[in-house]
Amino acid sequence: MSNLPDVTFSTVLGSCVAACIRDRVANVGGMNHFLLAEQSGAARDRYGASARYGAFAMEQLINKVLSQGTGRKANLEIKIFGGGKINSALDDVGAKNIEFVRQFLVDEGYVATSQDLGGTYARRVLFKPHSGRAFVKRLDSDIGANVAREELAIARRRVVVPAAVSDIELF
Repeated sequence: MSNLPDVTFSTVLGSCVAACIRDRVANVGGMNHFLLAEQSGAARDRYGASARYGAFAMEQLINKVLSQGTGRKANLEIKIFGGGKINSALDDVGAKNIEFVRQFLVDEGYVATSQDLGGTYARRVLFKPHSGRAFVKRLDSDIGANVAREELAIARRRVVVPAAVSDIELF
C-alpha cells in the first residue's frame, strides 16, 4: 500500500494472478499476488486464511485501500493480470485463477478497468499506485520456463507456509 508518487510495485506472474487496486480520488493503492483461487480443506484447517489464496488476498487489499482511501467503493480502480498456462504438465491453474478473480469482482459489485489475462506466457507487472499506471511485459520463453518450474515445484510439494507478519510478503 502506498500513496507516494515515486513508489512502484513489481511482480512476476505465471499462472498466478495479481490485482492492482487504487482509490483514484485519494491516489492510494496496492498490489496483491495469489497462487491459487482457494485453499484445499487440509490447508484451511491447518493454517487458516493466507494471502497466497485469492479470496483472502482480494478482500485484504480492497479493505486496506478503502480504509486508507476515501472509503467509497465507487472510487476504486481495479486492474487484473496473469493466469497464464505456462506449464502443460499442470492443470490449468491459471484458468481457475482467472475464473475466480472475475467472479469475485462480479459478486462484490466491481468491474475491472483493465486486464491482461491468460495466454501461454509469464508476465512482469509494474504498478504505480499514486497514478494508477500499470505496465505489463510478456516474458520470453526462458523466463517463462523458470516460472513454470517454480510453480510445478510448489504444486508437487503442496506445502503451505503460513504468512509472516511483516511489511514484506513472501510468495
